[in-house]
Amino acid sequence: MATARDTFAELAWRFRPMTQADLAQVAALERASYAFPWSDQIFSDCLRVGYHCVVVDTVAGVAGYAVLSMGAGEAHVLNLCVEQAIRRRGIGRELLLDVLRHARDRGIRDAFLEVRRSNKGAISLYHETGFECVGQRRGYYQSHDGREDAMVYRLELGALRDA
Repeated sequence: MATARDTFAELAWRFRPMTQADLAQVAALERASYAFPWSDQIFSDCLRVGYHCVVVDTVAGVAGYAVLSMGAGEAHVLNLCVEQAIRRRGIGRELLLDVLRHARDRGIRDAFLEVRRSNKGAISLYHETGFECVGQRRGYYQSHDGREDAMVYRLELGALRDA
């Protein structure tokens, strides 16, 4: 009997630059993944201003994405998402490493990101990748109960764990 992991292992996927043609699938995945999703326009604006936007491309379509901004020697992971059905199989980790390597290879020294305090899966991924919590932003995220704190993480890209 094939497991979900076996089925996913057979699924061909690759990372490629996000394009305008991907935006409908990206926005649909965002809405399916988050209670308070980014709007379609935010993704369009990220492409327009030249942020590093990557999708996980499969035969079934877009199964994940990442958005990274860079400037003044810093990178900021703005959004990273993998389709629910294929989470916890290493794709998110590889996607994160891919965008971080992109920044490192362009001379960026540090990467930052914010994550909901309640997002234990993402926090675990960031710790495994070498990120360290450097602070919090009170009330940063909208939530059903009002606002939720964000934990701020930093990674020195010279210490990036590629393996």
